[in-house]
Amino acid sequence: MNRPADIIVKMIFGSHLYGTATSDSDLDYKGIFLPSKEEILLGNIPKGYSYSTRATGVKNTADDTDVELYSLHYFIKLACEGQTVALDMLHAPDAMITESSDVWTSIVKQRRKFYSKNLKSFIQYARRQASKYGIKGSRLSAASEVLTLLRSEDPTKRLQVVWDKLPRLEHCYEAGRDPNGIRQYQVCGKMFQETTSIGYMIPVLEKFYDEYGNRARLASENRNVDWKAVSHALRAAIQVKEILTQSKITFPLKKAPFLVLVKEGKLDYVAEVAPVLEALMEEVEGLVSGSGLPEKADGAYWNKFVCDTVESRRFRQPKE
Repeated sequence: MNRPADIIVKMIFGSHLYGTATSDSDLDYKGIFLPSKEEILLGNIPKGYSYSTRATGVKNTADDTDVELYSLHYFIKLACEGQTVALDMLHAPDAMITESSDVWTSIVKQRRKFYSKNLKSFIQYARRQASKYGIKGSRLSAASEVLTLLRSEDPTKRLQVVWDKLPRLEHCYEAGRDPNGIRQYQVCGKMFQETTSIGYMIPVLEKFYDEYGNRARLASENRNVDWKAVSHALRAAIQVKEILTQSKITFPLKKAPFLVLVKEGKLDYVAEVAPVLEALMEEVEGLVSGSGLPEKADGAYWNKFVCDTVESRRFRQPKE
């Protein structure tokens, strides 16, 4: 692809930014560009462009380079949503910036206007990884309790018949109503409508219980752990904590040496990794709940910023 002409910023990203690069790490770049006049006027603004030196179907090596560039419009959307990639970019130090502009300087200067309780997207990702291998076993307990109840009932009945008997715990609870007004019940991330038959639910939950239990057992033996994903979860939790306590993210991360050990699978999952991740999760969830951050980012400010930038950079009329 041809590189967009109007680059707002381009930076070194990924493990080299975090301070977790190893000898096998490839080089990643992220950036932002201003869409062309034609793309804006015709309503064809792309989310972004990406290209790589890696051959299709081949795993990246340390010699490969990946580049992903977001349009300004899409980047602002990601940042307002509290998406990890955008917030990482907003805190990249000067040493990681390879191209910049006055527009990028203005964005970074006001980056706190992106901070909101949408930081939950960091936390939700980390929580999925924290719960994936059964750190506390609470998910297994929840599934087991629901299964015990359902197995004692007529499988031809619908969930609504036993609605009042269903346990209300951390991982199994009422989950509101769907667009048609039908009540929903969630068990360990799996959603069931009140009209679902008990006979349908039982094998679904039995499969989850067996697979989840096996993952937890293997993790206790340091086997089949997705170490890279777990290191990403730890990193996300660490970054949220720093934003909530210091209103910034410092790169390279202070915990980078620990994250590298996790990433390379050199620590005991149950004894050295799981307790740290679980404690971090509980801490940052409490920090978000008790923070004074707004519910949403300042979208009005950023919408005006995009409009002003487009007008000044693309459509300024020459003086006569």
